[in-house]
Amino acid sequence: MEISTRTTTPLNTLKTLSNIKIDLLRCYGDFQAVRNEKDMDSLNVAPKYREMKSFWKYYSGQEVAPVPTIFIGGNHEASNYLWELYYGGLAAPNIYFLGYAVVVKFGNIRIGGLSGIYNARNYCLGHHERPPYNDNTIRSVYHVWEYDVHKLMLLEELIDIFLSHDWPLSITDYGNWQQLVCCKKTFQRSSKELLEANLLLSCSKNSDHCIGFQLTCTASSPLLLNMKMVVE
Repeated sequence: MEISTRTTTPLNTLKTLSNIKIDLLRCYGDFQAVRNEKDMDSLNVAPKYREMKSFWKYYSGQEVAPVPTIFIGGNHEASNYLWELYYGGLAAPNIYFLGYAVVVKFGNIRIGGLSGIYNARNYCLGHHERPPYNDNTIRSVYHVWEYDVHKLMLLEELIDIFLSHDWPLSITDYGNWQQLVCCKKTFQRSSKELLEANLLLSCSKNSDHCIGFQLTCTASSPLLLNMKMVVE
């Protein structure tokens, strides 16, 4: 995911055809906020996929995001830069990184998010990675930690929208699960791991209205759910 003509053109078309105002663009991870060539050393992708793309133009101010944009981290990020914004902050003008486990308010809407993906081996550990990353820490830096989940569990006031890059528990009950498994065999294992962890459902119980998410795969299937249906 990146801010580019692939994003702005559909937005402009939607605004023109539907005559609506778009207040906020939400991105659910794999944003790849690469500012310079050095940042690519912290991007966990195969070397052939390491490209500058377009974020650097927004970071430098050459271009400005057409609408306020908020994003969380996934498993393909310039992790060194996102670590600088652990508690959230502007990654570029009009582009806000939600942080690792943070809640913000946009207008009268409370938006919470959890960056990264679940990994059973590292879940109970703490943040220890520092750049330059080695083969292990370049992966563990984007793993979800129990510490971050616990912070979200302590929320007393309900949130309206929850963002995650990983799968919420039972989300496969609301889509074409067989098609996803045929698309990528590792989905079945990923789903089983999250069933064991039960962490995203725990977070989303603090979400009163809905949860937005992106599957951690190339064949992503955005879905909007009434969380009361899932929790009950």
